[in-house]
Amino acid sequence: MSATPTIYLIIEHSIPIKKNLVNLFFKKCFFDIILSKEASIVNKKLIIISIDALGAMDIELHKDKLPTLSQLIDEGSHVEKVKGIYPTLTYPSHVTLMTGEYPKKHGVVNNTKTQATRLSPDWFWYDKEIKVPTLYSTAKDEGLKTAAFLWPVTASSSIDYNIAEIFPNRIWTNQVMISLKASSPLFLLKMNQKYGHLRKGIMQPYLDEFITACAVDTIEHYQPDLTLIHLVDMDSMRHAYGVQSEEAIEALKRQDDRLAKIIQATKDNGTFESTNFVVLGDHYQIDVDTMIKLNTLFVKKGWAEAKPNGGIKNNWQVYAKSCDGSTYIYCKKNSSVDPKDIYNEINNLEGIEAIYTSEESDKMGADPNATFMVEAKAGYYFTDEITRPLFEKVTKEAIGQPNHYFGIHGSHPDKPQYETTVCFFGPDIKKGLKIPTANLVDEAPTFAKLLGLKHFPITVSGQIIKDIFN
Repeated sequence: MSATPTIYLIIEHSIPIKKNLVNLFFKKCFFDIILSKEASIVNKKLIIISIDALGAMDIELHKDKLPTLSQLIDEGSHVEKVKGIYPTLTYPSHVTLMTGEYPKKHGVVNNTKTQATRLSPDWFWYDKEIKVPTLYSTAKDEGLKTAAFLWPVTASSSIDYNIAEIFPNRIWTNQVMISLKASSPLFLLKMNQKYGHLRKGIMQPYLDEFITACAVDTIEHYQPDLTLIHLVDMDSMRHAYGVQSEEAIEALKRQDDRLAKIIQATKDNGTFESTNFVVLGDHYQIDVDTMIKLNTLFVKKGWAEAKPNGGIKNNWQVYAKSCDGSTYIYCKKNSSVDPKDIYNEINNLEGIEAIYTSEESDKMGADPNATFMVEAKAGYYFTDEITRPLFEKVTKEAIGQPNHYFGIHGSHPDKPQYETTVCFFGPDIKKGLKIPTANLVDEAPTFAKLLGLKHFPITVSGQIIKDIFN
């Protein structure tokens, strides 16, 4: 408002000059003001909160217990059912959310790597594993400030304020060393100094309390342009107690409370009116009670050889790599085993719903390098183990031991009532809009549009969800 009087002051008190020069000068100042206003409008912030294992069914069943999320849904745009990727696992799904691509293209085809000789294989922790551009790397390249809190596959990335999801998987390291290396070290030290008392290792719900406190602090004091927050409390409870267990629903309500704190941080620092929010799930979960351990069968057939510690020797010919509700089956290139023999051995097993060829797996966006992709029936899931029987019932007493769950994901995204969901809210979002369906791959290009990114890949597998925009 102060610019226009200044223009008139210059014009009225200057010596006579040509009229066209005055007009040019006035027009330039006028358009500078307009462009400045437009720039401030475009410069919106985006906060993406991933509630791990949030399903469409949660909104149908429990919306009345979730005051914060309920308000965002009612006053924003809600995609009621979102079809996930295959396999519906946390790490591949979160990379899809950042790339708009299926696992076969972005490269993160599982949570963990195919390391048959290791009892505890490495996870796809590091950003370098991703083969295509990401939302956060593009945002950083375009000069935006970025922050991430336990967002999968961001270790050692270019994110400005990063607390990476990673744990020590070698005897010569520890949690402090590996976290500092994978995260923004000074930032992590500062956050840990302020809020480390909230944590109890990686136990939930304490870890999510720590992460929420760090995210709130960062939003208030650093005001990132893009903030990614991954909350895992409910996913952990569903694994341990079941999908709609009392423990899982209490965790869902805790997530709603954490969401309220994150939103309040933008009100406290004055950025609420210029912030778009996204609350999403990466996958849902399915109740299970029986493990299938195909590697036990493969050892018995002589297609793999057991190590004394329960791992598999590196001379394996056939290996089943679990995705929980599904499993990849890999054959080494020099394997003498006929894939038809593998198919015949597993086709009629208890708990097997479908066997997909590598060509079919490729079409679904999973790893095309797998010989087969095998889907479990409802109630069953796969593990990599060889030390116990082919089939094993899960008991309450065994929960907490590796691979023992009452709830899992990783199943085919077309499983009934298995969709996740996403809600958009903010100044650029239509109010009260319901969209019946979309795909998980559609969310990344939609995020890029919300951020106004110029160089996010124009062509990705997903499509912008255009209807949500004002």
